Amino acid sequence: MTDDPFVAHRALLFTVAYEILGSAADAEDVVQESWLRWADVDQVQVHDPRAYLVRVVTRLALNRLRTVARRREEYVGEWLPEPLLTGPDVADDAVFAESVSIAMLTVLETLGPTERAAFVLREVFDVPYDEIAEAVDKSPAAVRQIVHRAREHVTARRPRMQVDRARQQAVVEKFVEAVTTGDVQALMDVLAPDVVAIADGGGVATAVRKPIAGRRTVAAFLSRAATLPDLDVTVATLNGLPGVEFDLRGDVTAISVVVEDGLITRIYGMRNPHKLGALGTVADLRRR
Repeated sequence: MTDDPFVAHRALLFTVAYEILGSAADAEDVVQESWLRWADVDQVQVHDPRAYLVRVVTRLALNRLRTVARRREEYVGEWLPEPLLTGPDVADDAVFAESVSIAMLTVLETLGPTERAAFVLREVFDVPYDEIAEAVDKSPAAVRQIVHRAREHVTARRPRMQVDRARQQAVVEKFVEAVTTGDVQALMDVLAPDVVAIADGGGVATAVRKPIAGRRTVAAFLSRAATLPDLDVTVATLNGLPGVEFDLRGDVTAISVVVEDGLITRIYGMRNPHKLGALGTVADLRRR
């Protein structure tokens, strides 16, 4: 066990930054900048290093989020979070697994920067209101109101997903089998009637610009994958839950799905290569 608090809490700091930003690359930049801040401070005077570091990372992440907000507004097509390759143990904590899921990170995109940071710190990391107040430069009373509004907003938009790894694994395996065989009926059997598929190519990779909705339409679209030569399809743990990686001679698509009542209700396909760099290594995500 290291004596350096920054090293000891690095995984937690990355996770905080990632949940606020939805970008692994931006989160890593924030963590690196926070390390420089930590190196310059008189550490003997820091009574609670963990709280101090979380506060620094939150402030830096908020600054970064405000900076990239316009870029995301001008983004070509749908903007989706960067997927992470994770270990299966993330799913052992249902609240944590849902919080880092692509589905939840997509919902968090609909919050303002301060709302998002306050919600994440309170609901995911159980940070006290007074500490959140210091991080976002608000009063504790204001933070309580911000978190309350954000909680209502998220609750109204979050999917009714059950974070059950075994059930999701079974559904994903059926999905993969149907896609790779081009069996439209089998695909329809695993898709919800109102399923929606969203793709993110960022203007860099070929992808549909608008969501595709409806069981029959989505099944017909996905069944085309079976006609592609040299397509390698594997099940991978993405953001805490079983997902899928399509690899067509180096052209990668990371697919995350939402499973509700045994059927897939949302499909998120991340194709922008600039967002797939984190898939090479398993991310170390921590809630504590």
